[in-house]
Amino acid sequence: MLTGSGGNIGFSIGDDGVLMIDSQFAPLEPKIRAALAKLTEEKPKYLVNTHWHGDHTGGNAAFSPDALIVAHENVRTRLIKGGRGNGPAVKEALPGITFNDSVSFYFNDEQVEVLHLPNGHTDGDSIVIFHGSKVVHMGDHFFSGRFPFIDPQSGGSVEGYLKNLEKVLEETPKDWKIIPGHGPLSFYKDLKNALNMMQVTSALVKERVAAGKSLEEVVKAGLPSEWDSWSWGFIPTERWLETLYNAHTKN
Repeated sequence: MLTGSGGNIGFSIGDDGVLMIDSQFAPLEPKIRAALAKLTEEKPKYLVNTHWHGDHTGGNAAFSPDALIVAHENVRTRLIKGGRGNGPAVKEALPGITFNDSVSFYFNDEQVEVLHLPNGHTDGDSIVIFHGSKVVHMGDHFFSGRFPFIDPQSGGSVEGYLKNLEKVLEETPKDWKIIPGHGPLSFYKDLKNALNMMQVTSALVKERVAAGKSLEEVVKAGLPSEWDSWSWGFIPTERWLETLYNAHTKN
């Protein structure tokens, strides 16, 4: 696991070479390569994108001369289209292999399964499961100890995100390690806490919406102090409440 100013990167390093998960921002390429060089002389053979946002795909073009890029088909579609302040991606940054539901690598003596989670953070998210190493890279379906960013403009939804977390928790053994899209290395209990936070805060906002509260009133009422530590720079409490309010009033 490699942390930086973008999404957390994961590496599988072994006799078959290097498999890389996400590529952060383009300007970080030298730092990423320097960190990898401390572990191996090999360059990545495969680069898996967990979704299309620039803090996870910005380095794609820089690594593509050596690495074959793999992602859900919606990642390629959205990179071609551009958005969220970015223009269309260059050809070199696009996934060369795409899939609908899942794809598996048999790499470095284990099965590495890339599994699509529909319409949660975006419409093209995948998690990466290392069956032998007992590790799951969650991409942005997990912001450890933080309110998550959910992107409706890219097909994301609060309801879908909740369902996806429930599915992962049901299928992930409790002794596995979990790499979040953002935040420190985590474990089953941390992911369970994230699901609990979403369930509790979503239910609270749903009650306020049913009582006829406006967005301004919902935000002004805030959240109980137990959730203060989940607020952070990109998604402070006010923005998280707005996300939940919009989810419960969209119909």
